[in-house]
Amino acid sequence: MRRNGVSRVLGVHTTWTTVGDGEFFCPGCGGDRNFQRRTGRRRFTVLGMPVVPRGETGPVVQCAACEEQFGTDALDHPTTHRFSAMLRDAVHTVVLAVLAAGGSSSRQALESAVGTLRGAGFDDCSEEQLAALVEALMTDAGRLPEHCGAGAGLAIELHEALDPLAPHLAPAGRESILLQGARIALADGPYSASERDVLGTVGAALTMCTDEVNQLLVAAARTPS
Repeated sequence: MRRNGVSRVLGVHTTWTTVGDGEFFCPGCGGDRNFQRRTGRRRFTVLGMPVVPRGETGPVVQCAACEEQFGTDALDHPTTHRFSAMLRDAVHTVVLAVLAAGGSSSRQALESAVGTLRGAGFDDCSEEQLAALVEALMTDAGRLPEHCGAGAGLAIELHEALDPLAPHLAPAGRESILLQGARIALADGPYSASERDVLGTVGAALTMCTDEVNQLLVAAARTPS
């Protein structure tokens, strides 16, 4: 009882100040929410009255809905809308890279690519549009040098699209992106050397080891389309 009495007399009070706001994926709510970025000043209190400064605390991120506070690393997780956009861009980049690596835009590969992109949310995608984009990539020497697989420029674009996404994907999600590219490459026959090179770059950008990538590519080639 004495200890409880002391705790009512003495304590530490934190005064919070809002220094920013925005939208984030709240770990507590499990969805996109508004947040306030806050810093605090701690004071030792006697009978509820602040008397002695105890230093600063924070910054923290406080959810506007559940009011739970999190470390600022919670902002590293993309919102649901941002994640969806990142995923769509990643699939689009992989599709173009695989088609360009094939050396020609076969009808079968284009049909498979269009189906993949429409499934990813590009509802207006057409074979004609894709063929034009692939032709532009194949004639851009800075992106796709002849006989160089992905080419330095295109490899950079693959990493730019996939590197930020990879930490937020489950293993099944990473495998799905690679396999979508593999099915497009296989639509018109076995993998070419340049297609394998591009798919290897995709796997590396998705933080998959070489053995895992090779096993998935072999399994995809053995699976009837």
